[in-house]
Parts: sequence; C-alpha cells; structure tokens
Amino acid sequence: MSKRILFTGGGSAGHVTVNTALIPHFEKEGWAITYIGSKDGIEKEIITDQFPHIPYKEISSGKLRRYFSWKNFSDPFRVMKGVLEALSIIRKTKPDIIFSKGGFVSVPVVMAAKIAKVPVAIHESDVTPGLANKLAVPFATKIFTTFPETVNVLPAEKSICAGAIIREELFTGDEKEGRRLTGYHNLKPVLMIMGGSLGARKINEAVRSNLGDLLNHFQIVHICGKGNVEPHMEQPGYKQYEFIKGDLPHYLAMTDFVISRAGSNSIFEFLALKKPMLLIPLSREASRGDQILNANSFVKHGYALKLEEEEVTAETFLQHVKELESKRDEYVSAMENADKAYTIQDMYEELSTMSK
Repeated sequence: MSKRILFTGGGSAGHVTVNTALIPHFEKEGWAITYIGSKDGIEKEIITDQFPHIPYKEISSGKLRRYFSWKNFSDPFRVMKGVLEALSIIRKTKPDIIFSKGGFVSVPVVMAAKIAKVPVAIHESDVTPGLANKLAVPFATKIFTTFPETVNVLPAEKSICAGAIIREELFTGDEKEGRRLTGYHNLKPVLMIMGGSLGARKINEAVRSNLGDLLNHFQIVHICGKGNVEPHMEQPGYKQYEFIKGDLPHYLAMTDFVISRAGSNSIFEFLALKKPMLLIPLSREASRGDQILNANSFVKHGYALKLEEEEVTAETFLQHVKELESKRDEYVSAMENADKAYTIQDMYEELSTMSK
C-alpha cells in the first residue's frame, strides 16, 4: 500500500513554490498526494494547472490581519470551520504526513493535524516567521527554515535550517537557447530585471530613465509585470516581458546580473545559480518588512547589494548597478562558498522518516 502525503499552503505564489518543487518527487516515489487550499487563493490556480490529477480540497480560512478590521471578529469562526473541514479531509485521506508551506489557509490544516495525530512539517521561507507560521509552530512536529538565523527564534528541539528547496528544472536552462530566444550575443553581459508578479513601478521607471547608460554596458531582459510593457521603448538590446514562464531557466542561464525584489524563493534561486544581484526589497509600508530582512541577510553574507525602495532614484539606481558590475567576482566567490541547501532528495528523505 502506497504512502500518503497531504500538502497545504497558499495566499501567495511563494507559499506554493516549495510544494510544486516537492510534489513531482513524491509522485515519482509512488506516494498518494492530496492538496488542501482555499476556495479562491492563487494556490488553487497553480496546483490545478500544474497537477490537474491531484485531488484539490477546499477549506475556509481567515486572514488573521495585524490591523483593525471588523472581519477580525468573524474570521476566527471561519478558521474554526476550516479546522473541522480539514479534519474531515484528513480522516478520509489518512495521510502519513502533512507538509505545510504557510499562508493563512495552512493554519486550520495544521491545527486539525494535531487533533488527528498526524505529523506535520512546516517550511518557513523568510528570516522571521510570518503570522500564519507563528500560529502553526506549536502544532508542528518539525520546522524547516530557509535562513540560518531563523532557527534562533524557533523551538530549537524541532527546528532545522534546510535552506531553500529549489525547483530542479531551474538547473536545466540552456544559455544558447536563451540567446536564441532574445537574439542576444555574448559580447556584452546580460542584465535581468524582475519586480515580482505585478512588476514594480519605481524599478521600471528607474530602468527606463537610465536605458541609454545601461545599454552601453548590458543587454537587458526586463520582466516588468502585467500591463507594464511599453512597446515604444523596445530597441536592440532591450526586451520587455510581462512575465516569463516555461522558458525562464533558459533566460537565467544566459543572465550575468539580476535586479530583483527580495522574496525568499527568488533570491535563493539566484544564489543557487550564482547570479550577482541588486536587491530592492518591498518597503515596510507595502509589507511586514520580511523582504528587507531577507535582503539584509544576503548583504551580510556577501551575496548581494541592497537599495532601499525609498532611496530609488534614477541616479542611485545607476550607481548601484555600476557597483554591482564592479564587484561581480566578489559576489560569485561568496556564493560559491555558501552552505549547501537541502536538495529535493534530502527533503524527501527527511519527510519520509517523519511519516507515521
């Protein structure tokens, strides 16, 4: 009889990425897989699109806001409803282990797992745990962290730094295919700019206001977000995309430098590929500050250069890009000496030993 695993996590793409990296390996090993997500979260679209054959179970979940909202009074009841729904799914599917990537939908699942006495593994991507994972920690059997410093703020007896779990297809990129797709040559380095799934207005403006100077030094791949392509700016050496999906490994293979937000999954992918990076984290006004802490950690370890969003101007942006270029060898050397993260096989073996 095959073993069974239940995955959960959602609310943002970052709360699904590790799951989508692990699921194919568990499938290959013959495990039966179920996914619990919300009714209308991004996780539903991602999982049902990539794994249409995997049962996707919907539950209720609350948002657990850090600010005042009348919904804060009703959402605890939605969470309790979600616990009962998750408990029913767990009892029907009888998983040997539950793997949670976080996000609000995971909280009822982890609570229900404790009631059902099913071991739970949590993976935390950021330097400091998000609110959902903070609530889930007491119910977890084991907690895997991405950043080494995160272990210091979690129960030591059940926490381990695993590093980032990187999608295996990321290492399959072909530099020649990337150049074919763009028409770029190898006489000038390639600079990739990505501002997240929706793009980043301030970053896009800084790139375009410096385009002449940048094109003197680089060929540019600009992933500028939905609705942010400006066709009139297209010119030799400057290509714009709303987003790049399946071919991204080929584009990354030919890339020499990256300018990016500081979401954990993305920056650890650049680290694994040894791409020197300029990080422009989301400001505290637009987030809980996790990207700033992520960027600070990478700066401390010598993997990246940081520019605060509030400090982005045409001038500061260009200065930092030039500094990134001048220190390329330092960043690559530091990344080559970085601690090795768990492979997907390592994580599979860890989780297998936890199954009841």
